[in-house]
Amino acid sequence: MTEGIIEQLRIPESLEGDEAKDFLAAVEVSRQVRVHTWGNDKLAYTAEELFAQCHDPYEWNVVLVARSGDTIVGRAGIVMPLDDNTELAHVTLDVLPSASGMGLGRKLLEAAEVFVRGENRKIVMVETNHPAATLADPSSELILASQGTGSLPLSSREARFAYSASYDLERVERFSACALPLAPELVTELNDHAAATHSSSYVVHQWMDSCPEKWEKDFVRLEQDLVSGEDTEDYEPWDVAQLRETEELSALTGRRTLVSAAECLESGKLVGFTSISVLGSRDDVAFQDDTVVEQAHKGRDVGLLIKVANMGQLMRVFPEVESIFTWNAPENSYMLSVNAQLGYVNAGMTGQWRKDFNAL
Repeated sequence: MTEGIIEQLRIPESLEGDEAKDFLAAVEVSRQVRVHTWGNDKLAYTAEELFAQCHDPYEWNVVLVARSGDTIVGRAGIVMPLDDNTELAHVTLDVLPSASGMGLGRKLLEAAEVFVRGENRKIVMVETNHPAATLADPSSELILASQGTGSLPLSSREARFAYSASYDLERVERFSACALPLAPELVTELNDHAAATHSSSYVVHQWMDSCPEKWEKDFVRLEQDLVSGEDTEDYEPWDVAQLRETEELSALTGRRTLVSAAECLESGKLVGFTSISVLGSRDDVAFQDDTVVEQAHKGRDVGLLIKVANMGQLMRVFPEVESIFTWNAPENSYMLSVNAQLGYVNAGMTGQWRKDFNAL
C-alpha cells in the first residue's frame, strides 16, 4: 500500500453525481470504522446527516481525507463553532482497519491541528471510543480524567494514541445501550415504584419537537441549570428565542425530539425534564439526551418517573426503534441506576481528550 496523502475534501453541492463520490467514500470510511468498533453501524452518521452538518450555519465543518493511491482510507472531520466557544475545534478521526499501522491517524491529526491553528483555534478536542471488552486489562496503567472520576487504560490503542499525541484526558463517559421495546410489566413496575416514592406530588407533561408556550420559560430555566452546572468556559445564558431557533433547525434536519417533563403540583412549575432524539435519516435507533431535575426535587425518583414516561412515548410514537443509546458520567450513580432499571447495559466508554495550544 502506497504512502498516504492528506488533502482537504471539497464538500459537494449535492449528494448526486460524480462530485459527491469522494464525500460518500469518506462517509463509508466512518461507517466501517464504527462497525469495526461497535459491531454494527447504528452509531454511524448517514451521508445525509453529515451533508447537513457541513451546512450548519453555527458551525464550520471541514473534512480532511487520507488517500492511498486513489482510495480514501481515512478522514478527519473538523467542527469549529462560529457563535461561541470560538477558540475551540472538535476533531473526529477515522481510519479503515485495513489501513491501520501506517501512521495515517497521526498524519490526519497533525494536519487537522495545523488547519485549526491557522484559523486561530487554541483548543482541540478529540474523542476516542472503547468497547467494554477492550477495557478489561486489570494490569494496565490508568490515565485519569481531569474532570469526574473516569479513567482509561493505557493498554487501549486509542487511548495510547491520544496520550502520545500530547492530549490530556479531560473526561470519560459510560456508553450504554438498551434494547426496545421494554416489557410492559417492567414499565408498570417502574411507574408504580416512582409513584410510591414521590407520593403523587408530580404530574408528567409530554410533547414532541416544540415546547408548549405554557412551559417555555420553565424549560429554558431548566436548560440553563443544566448548562451552567457543567464546566464550560464560555457559558452564555439561554433564552426562549434560542429555544425556538434550535427547534426550527432541528426540524430542518428531520430530527424528532420527544420530551417528558415533571410539574411540581405544589408550585405549578416544571422541575425536571428528559429528552430523546430520533434522527430523520433512520428509524431503528434513538438517543437519550439531556435529563435534569432541580436539586430540591432529587431523591424522589423524579428522574425515573420522567424517563419511564419518555420511553413509553418513544415506543408509542416510534415503535420501529430497536435500540436507544446514552452517555453518562461514571460518577452519576443515580442516573446509572435508573438506566440499569430500564434495561440499559454497559457497552463501553468514550474519552474526551483536550490539547490547549496556549499551554504549549
